[in-house]
Amino acid sequence: MGKIISSYILPHPPIIIPEVGNGAEFGAIQTVNALKRVARDIKKEKPSTIILSTPHAPMFQDYIYISDGNLLMGGLEKFGTKQINLSLSNNKELIEKIVKNSKEEGISCGGIECGLGGKYAHLSNLDHGAVVPLYYIMKEYSDFKLVHISTSTLSLKTMYNFGRCICKSVMNTDEEVVFVASGDLSHRLSEDGPYGYSRHGSEFDQLIADCIRSNNLKKILDINEQLRENAGECGLSSFAIMLGALDGYQYDSDLYSYEGPFGVGYMVARFVTGNKKSISEMIDIKPKKSNDPYVSLAKKALETYVSDGRLIDLSENLPDEMKKERAGVFVSIKKNGDLRGCIGTIRPTRQDIASEIIYNAISAGTQDPRFTPVKTHELDSLSYSVDVLLESEPINSISELDVKKYGVIVRSGFKSGLLLPNLENVDTPEEQVAIALQKAGIQQDDVYQMERFEVIRHK
Repeated sequence: MGKIISSYILPHPPIIIPEVGNGAEFGAIQTVNALKRVARDIKKEKPSTIILSTPHAPMFQDYIYISDGNLLMGGLEKFGTKQINLSLSNNKELIEKIVKNSKEEGISCGGIECGLGGKYAHLSNLDHGAVVPLYYIMKEYSDFKLVHISTSTLSLKTMYNFGRCICKSVMNTDEEVVFVASGDLSHRLSEDGPYGYSRHGSEFDQLIADCIRSNNLKKILDINEQLRENAGECGLSSFAIMLGALDGYQYDSDLYSYEGPFGVGYMVARFVTGNKKSISEMIDIKPKKSNDPYVSLAKKALETYVSDGRLIDLSENLPDEMKKERAGVFVSIKKNGDLRGCIGTIRPTRQDIASEIIYNAISAGTQDPRFTPVKTHELDSLSYSVDVLLESEPINSISELDVKKYGVIVRSGFKSGLLLPNLENVDTPEEQVAIALQKAGIQQDDVYQMERFEVIRHK
């Protein structure tokens, strides 16, 4: 049985490579010394394969790219040196297992189709997020194959689940694996940093460091999206994959170094695995069951349709208002924190709210043009919310909107668009209206009317 014997969080600033830094690397001497220590650790561990995740390989919105060439090569020519040329064999057998196990979990990953190889030939190149850590590792040890994985804009929980698939894949081999999560922390620690200064930069870095020192890594998955954005970080998705890969084991964490030169946070940490965890110790990230009858009905409606191809019958146990009242209803579906479908009606189209929920839940899961239809294997990973729309009222000014309280409807001729209230990452009425206009295909300089409405949200 294969095993992930240890994992590392490693930074990737090219300036710490002597051939690039030309002396400037001494400004991050703690990081350099910690990376040399990591290289010595890995030499003792003698892994047959290193799996490396990086935020600077080709990134896709809903697909995790894994380099699929036979030979993986890379250098730092674009950072001013031609002296660095790394070349490693790809562990394609392990990649096949990762792709298979991820597909069973509804996570799309893998390489690029052969027919597109000419256009995307550069994708097999190792990015600097891989080259910088490997440069130090290979000074001490190079007798390993590599698996080179890009991050994605998918949620942290999806990346964590993907890491779990990696863990399962490794266990079904004879490999001894080291996992390297390449990633820098905040890029906003000082005014001379890449993105300028934000007080949230040090807050973010301190939170990550505290999680590692206390061995409470689950807390990393709950980091607020706004804090991530304000901090200007690049490594969190990479770390989430690593945490998922570690979920099958007991482990001890050790923070080797942290410093913030050049306005960027660099952390080096090690995680040594022990015995396999019991099921009760593993993190459960499946959605919690809701007792709300609106949500339960949406869930049952989609699950029955996807599994059996039929509509459910209306239950006699539903509250009276669901069977006697009419209203527009939106059903939103998420998978691991990412939107998986959302369909609704501005005004009622069915005989009651219950029927509106049933039809809109099925449509959200199977007819949202932004997504492929939900498959049976995904059903256990889905969470639902149901918004019942109250009567809308016309407004004359954007100042009459409140993104937390009101949704907005925009109309121009036969075009109309709607945006629900209290959505993640929609912070101002201007953003709310702009998104609604875009959904409707209405230009911002067109003449349009606005309405606002409230909802009763069931989760």
